[in-house]
Amino acid sequence: MTDSSTPALAVFDLDNTLADTAHRQRFLERRPRDWDAFFAAAPQDPPIPRGVALVRESAAECEIVYLTGRPERCRRDTEEWLAAHGLPEGRVYMRRDHDRRPARRTKLEILRRLARDREVRVLVDDDPLVCEDAERAGFTVVRARWTAPSSALREAQEREGRT
Repeated sequence: MTDSSTPALAVFDLDNTLADTAHRQRFLERRPRDWDAFFAAAPQDPPIPRGVALVRESAAECEIVYLTGRPERCRRDTEEWLAAHGLPEGRVYMRRDHDRRPARRTKLEILRRLARDREVRVLVDDDPLVCEDAERAGFTVVRARWTAPSSALREAQEREGRT
């Protein structure tokens, strides 16, 4: 049951929705993948103007929530990145450090939990599988198609449950 006196939630993914990960994709293209280097480079991600504009616009009517497949050990870097780029304050939901389930499962689980007592107005995410599952579950989705898709990142999200 949602409470009409509280603002709806606008839920935003980070990687390739708000943060451009192109400069660190190289760490996922090698074998074995260098996850430590991939996540260590995240603080240098440039913001994506279209995503940043949308999150700022959404903050006028909604409470912002950030929902990322990044592991919990990246929390400090993630929160510092959001603040450094002037993004609206919001709770940050992250993957538990050793949770290797696909992003589409972990994110849908959190969306459903959020929707128990709040209206989730929109999910903004670049992962087509996350978007499809969220739409099937009845959520309104904006597909963040403003970066070039990365097959290495897609495989990491779906098969390896890493981001």
